[in-house]
Amino acid sequence: MTIEKRLAELGLVLPEPAAPVASYVPLVHQGGFVHVSGQLPFVDGGLVTGRLGEDVTIEDGIMAARACGMMILAQLKAAGLLDRVERIVKLGAFVNSAPDFTDQPKVANGASDLMSEVFGEKGLHARAAVGVPALPLGAAVEVDAVIAISG
Repeated sequence: MTIEKRLAELGLVLPEPAAPVASYVPLVHQGGFVHVSGQLPFVDGGLVTGRLGEDVTIEDGIMAARACGMMILAQLKAAGLLDRVERIVKLGAFVNSAPDFTDQPKVANGASDLMSEVFGEKGLHARAAVGVPALPLGAAVEVDAVIAISG
């Protein structure tokens, strides 16, 4: 089954891939791996902003991380690499967090769980979930990825 069919089976529609917000490219494919630049959480055409532990709930943070994961998939599709994924190797989740917020791993599960839903065993990955005081454009979450690609 292709990943496109799997997405349809799950009722998921990929967003349009976002353009970079600074001087970088969305992804680099080198030596059997794709490094996907940090993706921001766009939902219904708007950016999910705010800080976890202040004005963003854990549930909204999880949804934002999932939206970042959807954008990672959209970038892979745009590059013609979606069906060549051999393994999601690592996700890095950056969570815009209040100083006393410590549930970054729960928030990051939004992206992690998406990868498992879409890719099954190939979606299981290593991960970092880091609290940060600010993110580009005031985003609530940012997620990047390292992915093994066939051929």
